[in-house]
Amino acid sequence: MSFISTQSYKGTRDFYPDEMRFRRWMFGKMRETALKFGFQEYDGPILESFELYAAKSGEELVNEQLYHFVDRGDRKVAIRPEMTPTLARLVAGKFNELPKPIRWFSIPNLWRYEKPQKGRLREHWQLNVDVLGGERSMADAETLYFAHELIRSFGGNAHLDMRINHRGLMDQFFGSLGLDAERAHKVTKAIDAKDKIGPEKFHQWLKDLGLGATEISQIDAFFNEGFEAIRSKFAGVAVDEMSQLFDRLQDLGLKDSCRFDPSIMRGLNYYTGTVFEIYDTHPENRRAMFGGGRYDNLLGLFGKNQLSGVGFGMGDVTLEDFLRTHALVPDFSSALDVWVGVPDRAHWKSAQEISRTLREAGLSVGVSLDEAGFGAQIKQALKLGARFVVLFGEEEWKSGKVVLKNLGKNEQTIVDAADVVRVIQTQ
Repeated sequence: MSFISTQSYKGTRDFYPDEMRFRRWMFGKMRETALKFGFQEYDGPILESFELYAAKSGEELVNEQLYHFVDRGDRKVAIRPEMTPTLARLVAGKFNELPKPIRWFSIPNLWRYEKPQKGRLREHWQLNVDVLGGERSMADAETLYFAHELIRSFGGNAHLDMRINHRGLMDQFFGSLGLDAERAHKVTKAIDAKDKIGPEKFHQWLKDLGLGATEISQIDAFFNEGFEAIRSKFAGVAVDEMSQLFDRLQDLGLKDSCRFDPSIMRGLNYYTGTVFEIYDTHPENRRAMFGGGRYDNLLGLFGKNQLSGVGFGMGDVTLEDFLRTHALVPDFSSALDVWVGVPDRAHWKSAQEISRTLREAGLSVGVSLDEAGFGAQIKQALKLGARFVVLFGEEEWKSGKVVLKNLGKNEQTIVDAADVVRVIQTQ
């Protein structure tokens, strides 16, 4: 007889209680910070129509990474690989009813068929934050400010490198090289890989795309110049928006955390303005953690209403790598406040009465489901990560007493049963 494997599907994770404690803490920090910034939480179905992603996402995502199938109603559906198209559908569906600007966040479960590697799995959760409406530079700046403050809430603000570009500026630059949209898109693929493949392979890639020595030299120069030099050569809306954004970020005290980087492209087709990526600076985790940007045409598929927006997505896998690399994860060893032992079946009701009192005081309490002696109950409490264990036998109960053991300090006292909550709260 062959048995089914206990391994999870490739690129996914099992979350045992220890992992769930970490995940609840991490997601809780996300929600707490988002709510402080006035964002409202939303969600949508994990299944959407295939056409939604075909219209709104990049070719690579749709053709190579999208999980999709035909359902029993002969409808072509997909498991969501990202949340922004769902956001656009929701906003378009109640466009006239929603107060503007819209400030929403969600933490959806997402799926992409790609090769699992460090920081990237096939299934993950992702914080999505979006602002639709508002003055562009203010909304862009606040989105970046929120990202900074979110990382700061975990204790990691000193380790961020926030890199910013503008898709309009890149369109302007590619136009100056005489590249049409199709060739420009192919060049962006080479630019995305530039740091990974090195200058020699990067130049060869550009040559293979038909660029000559002059164009390649101009590209090298462009990517080695700072924003001030770029601003003197490329006047227009994109440069003006970038200038205003950097002024706003300086007002927010983020000047030293942000910089212009023309290599930031963002691969999804819906980005039209500011784009950014947030990098970890630690030598053991020097990589892009998350990114996002501005989109102007996202609602167009659903009708005539238009509303410019800006947002980002932060995956739980890369955030966890960041937190563990910088030792920012708290100790979750105390999974339970109190474990209440049951000496025998006759006293199970008494144990439940004590537990009810402790829970009403806001403590997490587990009650034994087996009768056992003090030693066995203490061992069980230690395995469950309890901070305290409450024990009693016939003699203690008759006198209104219980044994209270502080497992962290390995200290044991006999206290009045009616006073056990106060004693625990003072330790």
